[in-house]
Amino acid sequence: MRKLVDDARTAVAERVRDGMTIAVGGFGLCGIPRDLIEAVRESGVRELTVVSNNMGVDGKGLGVLLENNQVAKVIASYVGENKLFAQQYLDGALEVEFCPQGTLAERLRAGGSGIAGFYTRTGVGTEVAEGKPHEVFDGETYVLERGIVADLALVHAHTADAEGNLRYRMTARNFNPLVAMSGRVCIAEAEHVLDGFLDPDDVITPGIFVDVTVQASERPKDIEQRVVRQRTDERIGA
Repeated sequence: MRKLVDDARTAVAERVRDGMTIAVGGFGLCGIPRDLIEAVRESGVRELTVVSNNMGVDGKGLGVLLENNQVAKVIASYVGENKLFAQQYLDGALEVEFCPQGTLAERLRAGGSGIAGFYTRTGVGTEVAEGKPHEVFDGETYVLERGIVADLALVHAHTADAEGNLRYRMTARNFNPLVAMSGRVCIAEAEHVLDGFLDPDDVITPGIFVDVTVQASERPKDIEQRVVRQRTDERIGA
C-alpha cells in the first residue's frame, strides 16, 4: 500500500503549517473528512484560509476549526448553519469571500486542471463581480473568476485502493473530487481501503491527484437537519 499511512494525525501533522490554504470536501456534514479536520484542529496551526462549500455547523465539521480560532479567511458559497461563523464575521475576526456554488466548483476544477481563470455570467451586476475584470462575448457580459489551487486538499471517499484511486458513495461525492484536484498535496480518508485495486470503471478520482490515504474511523454519520413527516396510509401500504 504505497500511499497508505497509519492515521490521520500523522498524515496531517507532517504536511500542515500556519497560513496555508486548505480546500475541504463535503456539503454541510455530508461527505466531510472528519478525521482529517480533527487532525488539523489538533495540529494547532493558525491563520488558515479554508475553501469549502460551507463551514459545517457549530461544534461539527469545519466548525471545530472556527471554535479553535484557527481560520483567518473562508471562501465558501453558503454559511447559514453556523452561528459562530456569523458572529466571527460580524466581529471582524474572520474574512469571508462568498462565491456562487457553481462558480466555486468550477474554480476548484480549473485550479486542478491548470487553468488560471475563466469567464462566467454568474454574479455579473452583483457584489460578487465587483473589482473583477469583465469582457463581452456575443453581446453578453461575463466576469473573470480565478482558478483555486490549494496548498492542501482534504477529502473523504467511500473506497480507496493501493494507488490512491478513489470512489465516493452517492451524494457524499459532492465537492470531494473537485477539492482533490485542486490541492498541491491531497490527503484522502476512506471508509474502505482495498488490498488490491479499484476497477477502472469505478474510479472517480484517479490516484495521480492523491498523495496520501488513511483509513477513516468508524462513527455515526451526522445529519445536519433531520426533517421527517408522517407517512400516509396509502404510502405505508404501497
